[in-house]
Amino acid sequence: MAGVVVAEDVKRATGLPTWRTWIEPWFLSYAFLGISVAGLAPILLPLSVGRSGSVSDIGLVMGAFNLGGLSAPLWGGVADRYSVHRLLLVMGLLGTAVALAAFPFASSIEARLLLGLAQGTGAACAATVANLFIVEMHPRSEWDERIGWLQTFYGAGQVFGLLLAGGTSGHDSRAGFFIGAGTMFVACVPALFMRGKPHAVPVKRPVLLYPSRHAELTAGSPQSFYHRVDRKAVEHFLRSFVSPFGVFLVAWFTSFVGVAAFFSLYPVLMEVVYGVDPSISSIGFAVAATAGLFFYAPAGKWSRKYGSLRVFRAALMTRVLAFLVLFITGVLRFQAGGSLALIGFAFVVVAWSLLSVTGTEITAQYSEGHEGEGLGLFNACTAVAGVLGAVIGGWSAESWGCGFVSVLGIGGATVGLLMSGIISTPATRRIEKER
Repeated sequence: MAGVVVAEDVKRATGLPTWRTWIEPWFLSYAFLGISVAGLAPILLPLSVGRSGSVSDIGLVMGAFNLGGLSAPLWGGVADRYSVHRLLLVMGLLGTAVALAAFPFASSIEARLLLGLAQGTGAACAATVANLFIVEMHPRSEWDERIGWLQTFYGAGQVFGLLLAGGTSGHDSRAGFFIGAGTMFVACVPALFMRGKPHAVPVKRPVLLYPSRHAELTAGSPQSFYHRVDRKAVEHFLRSFVSPFGVFLVAWFTSFVGVAAFFSLYPVLMEVVYGVDPSISSIGFAVAATAGLFFYAPAGKWSRKYGSLRVFRAALMTRVLAFLVLFITGVLRFQAGGSLALIGFAFVVVAWSLLSVTGTEITAQYSEGHEGEGLGLFNACTAVAGVLGAVIGGWSAESWGCGFVSVLGIGGATVGLLMSGIISTPATRRIEKER
């Protein structure tokens, strides 16, 4: 710690930027968003729906929650055209707060679907304009540091929210929803300190290859909110469907569908299949998310040393083995099964650090044409797979039992792994050698 303090003093003395240079007061709003949307909601929503509805209902509600993320291009376009970033940030936070507060009082599946959609939409609005504000208000040379710190706030909020979920996920989870709603209302205060006004001129969205440095969550992931997929991008994808990049997108999509099914039902699966109380599974998730933060830097180093595709395949293999452990544990149901299930899930979470880094790198390397089109297709695949995965997970659990969801994780990761194995062509091998 003393060394860090001395380094900061040296930077200030020499006029170099310190970590305080990159942080703005409104970043706290983003941390509060992480608490509610990435920490509390993924635990409380499935538990609340599952206690009074079916497992398929959980999948539908989580699918609606993820579907809200697809509204991100709309909010990005409004922010670009009218330069109302601060207003949209506050509106997104307030909308999420109202939807969270109202959810415990919703009894019909229709009302829950609408409120889940509202939560995801509000989160998408807030996350989109927050990240775009940095891009449009600061020079490109500062994006790395500023976006990195913004995502650090979000990741810390997620871990804290998961710990809160562990203490509020009892038989009556209304307290957790009210805490989440209150957090969103409080988040509006630092949002008012968002200073500056970008020019209200629609510009082409810049290419941002920054993986989301927080545990996997299909809704609320800043990585997915930068680009809109237009007709030109879709036509380009159809023309290059059999190209290495097209095969990679299919591999990514199938693997993400499987894992999204498990994530959407996580607290219910841990309780029903493995006998782990939601208070413990929430803490286990928080520990795994914290551990995953330490693998982002190594993932980049390993990609440079061994190649992005190799690290990507290693991460998928890790998930295949982790889901296999979860499946066997669920079938055998032995005494220490709960602890082993938490360990298996931790490897699923940690693997995301490698996948998010290598996924964006592979997109940048192998997408033919403009990188922005490729990244837009990559993010669209992620978002759509999250919606489908949640719905398919709930339906399959209802049809064949909750233990079957781990099979979806095995199948999705296995198909992705096999398809990634045929990506290697002379062109892609040359790219790997050049790296």
